[in-house]
Amino acid sequence: MPLKIAADAGTVVEPSMTHVTSCELPTPWATFRLHAFIETDGGKEHLALALGDVGDGAPVLARLHSECLTGDALFSQRCDCGPQLEAALQKIAAEGRGVLLYLRQEGRGIGLIGKLRAYHLQDGGADTVEANQQLGFAPDQRNYRLCLPMLQHLGISSLRLMTNNPRKIDALEQLGIAVTERIGLHVKSNRFNRRYLQTKASKLGHLIDP
Repeated sequence: MPLKIAADAGTVVEPSMTHVTSCELPTPWATFRLHAFIETDGGKEHLALALGDVGDGAPVLARLHSECLTGDALFSQRCDCGPQLEAALQKIAAEGRGVLLYLRQEGRGIGLIGKLRAYHLQDGGADTVEANQQLGFAPDQRNYRLCLPMLQHLGISSLRLMTNNPRKIDALEQLGIAVTERIGLHVKSNRFNRRYLQTKASKLGHLIDP
């Protein structure tokens, strides 16, 4: 049955997310249980990779990871997304329990083509925030309300969150999901992503030291 997304703590709106199916997903680090969800408005698909008993009531080691085709699949060095994805799965596997939500919100919510257009502007000197704004987008358009029905389906109500982004914590806590611990997820910078990381720290409030 469709799962409900809350607009804010204590408020429920129309159903907009459905759990479709689940399967085993063997990876180099562990065999996860892969859950597929679909937004009933628009049909966008999202994933949850779970390991161990995540519905036992104890805080769950977790990562909210926004899709980055260029970084996750094409090994781009312009960002830190691919290494963060791998590091998060490794940490969950090492602990033997946790969840990673893979959210289809490419380019901080502007889509793949929008992100590539932003990259073009960055090639000309804009930083990642300036490029989004020049294209008419907000610096970060992601919607973390999507996480609530996914976590509810898995029986998760509190997280030990792997993130450098305090906005994720604020968004989850507004939805009634407790974040008992923030765990930094830092990767090595390189000459291609150094300015990107600096901009995330200075303009988006990420807790990193490039």
